Amino acid sequence: MEQQSFFAREDPRDTPLATRMRPETLEEFVGQEHLLGEGKVLRQLIDQDRVSSMIFWGPPGVGKTTLARIIAGRTRSNFINFSAVTSGIKEIKAVMAQAEQNRLLGERTILFVDEIHRFNKAQQDAFLPFVEKGSIVLIGATTENPSFEVNAALLSRCKVFVLQALTVDNLVELLQNALQDPRGFGGQDIRLEEGMLASIARFANGDARTALGTLEMVVLNGRREGETVTVTSDILEQCTNRKSLLYDKNGEEHYNLISALHKSMRNSDPDAAVYWLARMLEAGEDPLYVARRLIRFASEDVGMADSRALEVAVACYQACHFIGMPECSVTLTHCVVYLSLAPKSNALYVAYETAKKDAQSMLAEPVPLVIRNAPTRLMKELHYGEGYQYAHDTAEKLTAMECLPESLAGKRYYLPTDQGSEQRVAQRLQQIQAWKQQERERKKKP
Repeated sequence: MEQQSFFAREDPRDTPLATRMRPETLEEFVGQEHLLGEGKVLRQLIDQDRVSSMIFWGPPGVGKTTLARIIAGRTRSNFINFSAVTSGIKEIKAVMAQAEQNRLLGERTILFVDEIHRFNKAQQDAFLPFVEKGSIVLIGATTENPSFEVNAALLSRCKVFVLQALTVDNLVELLQNALQDPRGFGGQDIRLEEGMLASIARFANGDARTALGTLEMVVLNGRREGETVTVTSDILEQCTNRKSLLYDKNGEEHYNLISALHKSMRNSDPDAAVYWLARMLEAGEDPLYVARRLIRFASEDVGMADSRALEVAVACYQACHFIGMPECSVTLTHCVVYLSLAPKSNALYVAYETAKKDAQSMLAEPVPLVIRNAPTRLMKELHYGEGYQYAHDTAEKLTAMECLPESLAGKRYYLPTDQGSEQRVAQRLQQIQAWKQQERERKKKP
């Protein structure tokens, strides 16, 4: 019997748009095509009703909880939503007892554990016996790497599926659905300036909840004229407090800003570099895109002058992946300042570009026989590897053997500079080349 209330019936419009628009079927679900596309592993498991315990690992707002609910409905299972934040051992045991009773009645239970990484070892261990005997199908969701946050025993019994941040196109599709669906703004005359949905999608940075929440805010604050609601870029800016939302990550300004960042670092100007970094991040740029460019810069513009620059850049990328925005903004600043102040050398870039030209124009140059591998007798008979000198067998750990094709013998691609640590590299290379030249001349003497 429905319980009577002294209060007015709740208006569905009071429920957040992201909740109202939660997909109920796989056909409504947007994104994660690498898992749910036709013929993909997870899609087949769901379609064949052969779902086993699994972990969904991905950033916030990509559909981890929604997907678990859809799976439960699609596979006709009882669904229990369990929060690691509010539940302890006592609650786990109570839920497990109910799941075991359901199993004896022939009913399957899917237990969805949000933020499973927040459970301690004892709490995670409490799931183990029930997962093993099939009382429950455990679906855990985490934003943290399960290799570090989920007990090995439990992790070994779960298949890990990596969910990716939603693309701008994914989010635009969700926003369009929200404008047309009766659960959202369907039936209302909502007018947005051209490109507004893409701007909201870029602002959301892969998070569906953020995208739908932003759309709801701008519509509620839109200018009303009768039955029509008009949303302008000024309203969007006020609701998000970001003037740079119209920055297009696929447009000219995107390339202008990354160019400004790169050239400021190259010019050893940390202040300008940090400013351009902030311009990109505050406009909603993907921090991993910036981090990838910093890795490239570490080798292209710093190189052997400070080889640790590459380590810093790679560590920066990993940190950005682990913690995301806005926390990783400081990590990116750390890397940008380090690269700006590091000694500079483009010798590695020049070396590859020069070698690339020769490689493209001399594709048929044979590998010298002396450095070919000879795993078969025929190859040995054809003199593969004949005369090969193993550097580790010599006192100097060097040989005078020529490893370039005959037509390129003596060609120099890597020309080290005297900047930073590369000065020592240049000295070492000069010593090696001098020793080899002396050794070759010695062998020529009768």
